[in-house]
Amino acid sequence: MLFHQFALGGPYRQSFLAMEILSYNSAPCSHVVNLRVEFILKSSNSHHSRLALRSHRLWCTKIDSRHGSLRFCNSDQSVLKKLGYQGSLTSPNILQGSQNLGSKVLSGSYNDYVIGGEEDTRDILEREKSATKVVIPDLPDGSNGESGASLKSSFWEWKPKFNVHYEQAGCENVNSPPVLFLPGFGVGSFHYEKQLRDLGRDFRVWAIDFLGQGMSLPLEDPTPHSNEGDTSERKDYAWGFGDEAEPWASDLVYSIDLWRDQVQYFIEQVIGEPVYIVGNSLGGFVALYFAACNPHLVKGVTLLNATPFWGFLPNPIRSPRLAKVIPWAGTFPLPSSVRKLTEFVWQKISDPRSIAEVLKQVYADHSTKVDNVFSRILETTQHPAAAASFASIMFAPRGELSFREALSRCHMNKVPVCLMYGKEDPWVKPVWGLQVKRQVPEAPYYEISPAGHCPHDEVPEVVNYLLRGWIRSLETQGSIAFPLLDDGESIQYSIARDLEFVRDGSRKSVRVHFFGPKFSLWNMIASYVKSHLGKSDLKS
Repeated sequence: MLFHQFALGGPYRQSFLAMEILSYNSAPCSHVVNLRVEFILKSSNSHHSRLALRSHRLWCTKIDSRHGSLRFCNSDQSVLKKLGYQGSLTSPNILQGSQNLGSKVLSGSYNDYVIGGEEDTRDILEREKSATKVVIPDLPDGSNGESGASLKSSFWEWKPKFNVHYEQAGCENVNSPPVLFLPGFGVGSFHYEKQLRDLGRDFRVWAIDFLGQGMSLPLEDPTPHSNEGDTSERKDYAWGFGDEAEPWASDLVYSIDLWRDQVQYFIEQVIGEPVYIVGNSLGGFVALYFAACNPHLVKGVTLLNATPFWGFLPNPIRSPRLAKVIPWAGTFPLPSSVRKLTEFVWQKISDPRSIAEVLKQVYADHSTKVDNVFSRILETTQHPAAAASFASIMFAPRGELSFREALSRCHMNKVPVCLMYGKEDPWVKPVWGLQVKRQVPEAPYYEISPAGHCPHDEVPEVVNYLLRGWIRSLETQGSIAFPLLDDGESIQYSIARDLEFVRDGSRKSVRVHFFGPKFSLWNMIASYVKSHLGKSDLKS
């Protein structure tokens, strides 16, 4: 699916175009591609903007490698007229570049790059290099004669009763850059074991468990209750279901603001210097949020399929009046009504079958070994504080900054950002990564396929290779090129590379697309179509 924001003529501004190839067939001199196109039109004529979604089918009847043009045949001319099209169509309704369409329809801007007609399209196709193979290192698992870095598991007491679990590696690399990994929701530092063992050979690396998750769950009940008159074995066992909170837990809410502060003090008190911070899913949001609030403690941020939103309830600092209306916002003890709901929901989601199904969804390659991840998640769900902590997380207020605001502040403070997104993620789809790329055009964007929501665990060889190269490029102030680029090479649009490595005695290959600062919708269309048709067809 291709997704792009562009400007149209007439009343439509900031509209969106989504294109997806449904099928294609080819002949020696032409190609027929069945495209599904969705126009999301945003009108500015009225006081209140209205969003209208229309779906149409276009036919790409020819890819002319000599002129570098894509020709579209539309069976419904009305949609073009509604978009502001004023030109005349020639039989059989062939639309080519801006020659027939005019700038109001197909001339779209993206990061100050404008596609106007055949010349621009030809330039794009010429810049789109065919994918070449790059052999990258395997994981140091001992089978290849290399051993990974040793891991050390520790606890850090942030506040009384607030014990944070973390793992570290590479402590002997005294003068190397420090890297901190932040986990996603429901997992912990164990999810980055493949990064710690590999990257710990070159850098000093840490991974933490957020408070309320993993091994950073409380060591005692935040709301102990009396046994008198309580005959429920479940309530006796589950922590956080009492009637009165302990003093240390009176203001406890497992919110994104708490995790932001946790990361700040961990860096200041444990690491002791600015870090490269890496986050997956929820950890990506926290990483960006933290960097926006503490740019002096961050050398760079890497987002791995970062979730673009977190929390449903209003933030008490940002919206104090509205927050006061909410009867409960994740504090302890849990209200009786919430306890019943939590017990019901927790029984469902903590079931081993439910955990296995979620892992099946988020890993694109089902041959990936997830036994350790499964067992560690299951172990966490059996902690007596897990259910109440889950309820606190779900009802905690939003952060003071939205994802977009945090990204904007990082951009303003010149915090380097790197994007690595699994293409087959069913939750944080590539469109979210592309929106981040659009807001921070200079950030390198790597789209990895096949890979799902957790590319660092599914294809750690690829993520480690890219992350190691990105950090080295920043550390050398650009004298070492970004990963997949030759020294001194500057890719303004996009390139594709097949990264090959050996795992469990078998050779695997993963396709990685790198998008440069001037990549555009039309560049992506050309790349997307060409990847389906094959480079041999384009030469014909």
